[in-house]
Amino acid sequence: MTVTYIYGGSEMQLATPNLMQAPYNYDGLIVRSATKVTADVIAAGKKLKIIGRAGTGVDNIDCNEATKRGIIVMNTPGGNTLSAAELTCTLICCVSRNVHSGDRAMKEKKWSERKALMGSELYGKTLGIVGLGRIGKEVALRMQSFGMKTIGFDPIIPAEVSAEFGVQSMSLEELWPLVDFVTVHTPLIPQTKNLINDAVFAKCKKGVRVINVARGGIIDEEALLRALESGQCGGAGLDVFTSEPPADFTLAQHPKVVATPHLGASTSEAQERVAVEIAEQFVDLAKGKKLFGAINANAMTNALSEESRAWVTLGQRLGQLAGSIGGQTTGQIKVTACGASLKQAGSYLSAAVLAGYLATKQQAGGDGIILNLVNAPAMAKEQNLQVEISNIDQCCRPYSACVTVDLGGGFKATGTTCSGGAVLLSLQGQDFPAPATLSGTTVVFSAADNAQLLSAVSGAVAGENVTSLTLSAAGGGDRWGVVNFLAPPSQKSIDNLKGVVKAMSAISF
Repeated sequence: MTVTYIYGGSEMQLATPNLMQAPYNYDGLIVRSATKVTADVIAAGKKLKIIGRAGTGVDNIDCNEATKRGIIVMNTPGGNTLSAAELTCTLICCVSRNVHSGDRAMKEKKWSERKALMGSELYGKTLGIVGLGRIGKEVALRMQSFGMKTIGFDPIIPAEVSAEFGVQSMSLEELWPLVDFVTVHTPLIPQTKNLINDAVFAKCKKGVRVINVARGGIIDEEALLRALESGQCGGAGLDVFTSEPPADFTLAQHPKVVATPHLGASTSEAQERVAVEIAEQFVDLAKGKKLFGAINANAMTNALSEESRAWVTLGQRLGQLAGSIGGQTTGQIKVTACGASLKQAGSYLSAAVLAGYLATKQQAGGDGIILNLVNAPAMAKEQNLQVEISNIDQCCRPYSACVTVDLGGGFKATGTTCSGGAVLLSLQGQDFPAPATLSGTTVVFSAADNAQLLSAVSGAVAGENVTSLTLSAAGGGDRWGVVNFLAPPSQKSIDNLKGVVKAMSAISF
């Protein structure tokens, strides 16, 4: 693995035009928070397979564009936890005792202002924590040592789990009237934008204090300024802002506000920790050990082992087969995984089938995006295409595991893996006595059953480098066949083959 470090100057960031040149020949890109990985940057990285953020958030990465191009985006979700939690606790203490105003007064030699800087104890006060993940939990444990009562809200963390670290879980409507202090530890998403606003301040106690070391925009800054001016909010500790640096410093300069310039992760320990973690995550993925910290590649979680990769290949090729000869689906693809070994394979099998199927529907001469386990589910969602995955313990002997893809419009195919390769066991309900290979240049055809079928097909492709020719079992009616070539056959051979079969499709696996 070759690693290149690109230094962005005194601000430790690269301007977009320069960064567009940086990832062009690289498979991976690692950035910190100041570097913006835009859609143009991602498009310029023709070989990019993964983008890593050495830190918690990925706001500076265009995740939608990365997903569209099949690029994994990962972060280090736990690397900044302690530093962010400690800064949160620091701001709570500073806001409660007017430390920032006292410091200013001393620097301005205004000892007399001490009488106006009466604070309040934290002991016995109620701290509301919105977001009870890693950071929220660490804040709770630390502030409990000050004698604070901790209550919280999290739509994911169960109440019994938060109770284990001393936080009483409740709804936001129950929480707002009870808090003396409230701190937010959520991502900035549509549901959390301006979460604390005029209406929320009106529901809180007069003089409530708010802390934000998460993301700017979770607290409505204009509403906060109004609450500070009216006294409804008694103080605020802000490390993050809607725009950074702020276009208007009025809020940051307010006498009741302790403001810091996004220092949540700015400790030497956190910076070293996230750098080591993101590097280890890259190496683990490259070695196929595990996938950790990915925010857009759920389907790949169990797909890294050599055995799993063989099933991914099978899923993709069954999807290609479905798209090539099965026509359009009704909006749903049914995937059945048979065998105990495939119980945990649902997510990557469904994504693999989608990748293969949708690849056959891409417009020729498009933008060159290769479908994979990252972008296929997202593209399917855009097209209202769903996959119904089911598992069956028992599998048809002599196979211990197999996969069936059913489009619902008459197409149905079953396959398995053999020595790491993908093979076809049945097509349209017709079994192959010997599994048909799904690799290289392949022609799949249907033809009327007759005694001369095998010799007719063999004669049609005579002179070509045929590696295998497999026919489904005879049983009356049409039969299916698969021809594998070492190299693409000539147009003459294709025309000859068309003359002896009813329908055919050439597929390049």
